[in-house]
Amino acid sequence: MNHLLCGLAANDALPSELVDRLIAVADTDIAAALAGRADLSRRQAVALVSRVEESAGRLAHEGRLTAADIDPTTQPLAALALLEEGAGRPEWARRLAAEPSAERRARLAACSGLPPDVTETLAGDTEVRVVAELARWTTPDVAAGLASHPHAEVRRAVAANEATPPEVLAALITGSGLPPAQRCLVCDREETPYTHDPHCPRLDCDLRSGASCDGSHESTLHDIRQAALGNPAAPAETVGALADHPSSLLRQDLAARPDLPSEVYARLAVDAIPGVRANVAANPAIDDVLIRVLAADGSHDVRRALAHHPHLPLDVLADLASTTRIGATLLPRIAAASPDEVEALAASRNPALRMLLAQRRDLPPGTRDTLAADPDAKVARSIAAHPGLSEAQLRSLVERYGGGVVARVATNPDTPPALLEELTRHEPPAGKTLREVARHRRATSGALLACLTDSRARRIAAGHPALPPQVVVELLTDADGEVAEAAAANPSLPCAAMAGLVP
Repeated sequence: MNHLLCGLAANDALPSELVDRLIAVADTDIAAALAGRADLSRRQAVALVSRVEESAGRLAHEGRLTAADIDPTTQPLAALALLEEGAGRPEWARRLAAEPSAERRARLAACSGLPPDVTETLAGDTEVRVVAELARWTTPDVAAGLASHPHAEVRRAVAANEATPPEVLAALITGSGLPPAQRCLVCDREETPYTHDPHCPRLDCDLRSGASCDGSHESTLHDIRQAALGNPAAPAETVGALADHPSSLLRQDLAARPDLPSEVYARLAVDAIPGVRANVAANPAIDDVLIRVLAADGSHDVRRALAHHPHLPLDVLADLASTTRIGATLLPRIAAASPDEVEALAASRNPALRMLLAQRRDLPPGTRDTLAADPDAKVARSIAAHPGLSEAQLRSLVERYGGGVVARVATNPDTPPALLEELTRHEPPAGKTLREVARHRRATSGALLACLTDSRARRIAAGHPALPPQVVVELLTDADGEVAEAAAANPSLPCAAMAGLVP
């Protein structure tokens, strides 16, 4: 990988003529950076695909390629990219369906809007992964037909397809009305009975961890049910019957569904596995009665999951905040708090609640200022990044709490340049603070020079446009390739230096 040319390819200030020169020498890495340029012309996009066909994916996704730009005979990957975006031609799909490469046929199978004859061809493909990819993304009628496919892997893909009709998903879960599967990926490759070693040393093995088959394809049948459980189209009455299934993985996935009867949630809320109960606790469909039951759960993970419930009563949250390590994060219930609730939270005697409130970044000025003067260090750390704080307030936070808030103040978008420089000199020095300053839009050259002393902050600072041009040039030869790449991508890099990098 040529770090300098990859960085240069992403440089927003790179002149168009140098873009042309880079296209002429681009490899896969350079092409990936060039494809992301906002100023790439259609002519340049076509030239880039001609040079590195793999770049077509992003260009097609962003609408920079058209069918008229591509020859599917010599550029099958580009043709696939356009078909994936729904911008290809039907005849391309017919050509690609006969491709020798199973990988390309599988990519084609995932495309929407395929002609019926192409769909039929792919459904009969000899490679299971091609048929499975079709089954995962195809239309309801085709998915329904593939639910009876003799290979269990295809059925697993049908179970994950959200277009699969509910009655078909029910049949896949129960097995009722479908002929037994004849093969799975395990018995395709190994003599049964066989269980795949989770720590399999074979580099060419792609069987799923713990995959097993004793002739009944048991692990894939389990995976089929698991895929169907994650499918919102699966009927609630069918999936609800799995609440007592011996597989904790299935019960855990079931507990996350938002469409179950209340009695199913109640059964799952007393499950022996904390992960199952935690998913119930975070589920927005449970009622206040069950919320209060789970608030007394002995598992910290369950209570922490409950803290993230969007409809959590504030009195329950107050109890959880005092007994559970929730962390400095914006909880959904805090984000949705009404103005009156915000006022009550700010006046709470519980500092953990005030800390959680301070994670909001849209507080009324009066509330924000009250929390900025809070005597509790946790609250101070939480509010320090809130926009709108004055320089005096930010300095006061640093003076009162020192290293405990310095990195947070450095993330505040309104921290003035002079204070950012001072933060880089704070004792003891902190790498996190330097990294935050290095990415701050208001950082000065002096602050950025200080950031160069930290190896991780150096990689960020090297790309900051406020860094002096001569320093940017010097960083092009840095021993750390990531630093050199960031310098090459820096828009402050002089044009003469840019030109000197391009072969």
